[in-house]
Amino acid sequence: MKSKKDTKVLMCMSGGVDSSVAAHLLLEEGYQVVGAFMKQWTDGGDVAGVCTWKEDRRDAVRVASFLGIPLLTLDFEKEYKEMVMGYMFKEYSLGRTPNPDVMCNKWIKFGFWLEKAKELGFDKIATGHYANISLTQANMYELTAAKDTEKDQTYFLHQLDQKQLSQTIFPLGNFTKDEVREVARKIHIPTAEKDESMGICFVGEVPMQDFLKQKIPTTPGDIIHSKTGETLGRHQGLPFYTIGQRHGVVQKGGDEPLFVVQKRQENNTLVVGYQGDPLLVSNEVVVENIHWVSGQSPTFPLQCKVRLRHRQVLQEVRVEYKKGQHVLQFSTPQKAITPGQFAVLYSENTCLGGGVVK
Repeated sequence: MKSKKDTKVLMCMSGGVDSSVAAHLLLEEGYQVVGAFMKQWTDGGDVAGVCTWKEDRRDAVRVASFLGIPLLTLDFEKEYKEMVMGYMFKEYSLGRTPNPDVMCNKWIKFGFWLEKAKELGFDKIATGHYANISLTQANMYELTAAKDTEKDQTYFLHQLDQKQLSQTIFPLGNFTKDEVREVARKIHIPTAEKDESMGICFVGEVPMQDFLKQKIPTTPGDIIHSKTGETLGRHQGLPFYTIGQRHGVVQKGGDEPLFVVQKRQENNTLVVGYQGDPLLVSNEVVVENIHWVSGQSPTFPLQCKVRLRHRQVLQEVRVEYKKGQHVLQFSTPQKAITPGQFAVLYSENTCLGGGVVK
């Protein structure tokens, strides 16, 4: 195994405070560090959006100069539009709600980026994710939760495999966000006070429904009440709605908010109901295309914990394998489980993997 001073690391730098501090920490540990800004989106073409990549790259250049490291600019726009945007539009068109961040990590950051890093002669890549990697006595790489439980990003990283983990460093795994800010201020990193980026970068402030309409046609249908069957209005197309989202339609004579509780593909009907609607609650769910971080399927039934959305408190679950399907049985009924989203499994603070809610 190479010593740190002989290990060449390509640090993925977004221009934000997290990746900036991560680069600094790698240098402190003695690694040979080169920064890389990954260009993934520019406006133009058949999809219009908003992306601040020019400003972000400018910040990355400033930080690299401050730290005294080279900065490469690598273009993965073609791969990103195909593997992440293509996936997103396809899933929405099927009436599901995808998570593009998971696919970006799987195919772009720890796929094409990692391949490029190896091609350029680097030993490892590093990112500003809040997560940890540990090596067991059996030489198995485990993906484990970050010290900062509020910032932990293992949910978005659960599709990584042994090879990807073996070639990755997460310098921020044992830091809280406040500690990262403190380090940045202490050494006067140029991006110390930069706001955190939120949401999907290429969508920007455009309403998601408007963004999706660029590729997905409107297919109007009825909105009905789950209990009364009363028609309350018309929707613009099932792909534009998510299970559990609050709906603006108003029931006559009532001021209690209504939520999307079901999408009936067979007759293009959107079903809405009150917050406590039985259709919003599930005792079990089928999960498809499960990926195990270890590369090995466990013994079933598996008693573990699950997170059905980022930052959700971990829930007790029993995983069964029945008739070729993975079925998650919850100890406590779960609300607003959304097809297309990921169910991510944990044993204590170790991320086991996860799959797509059917």
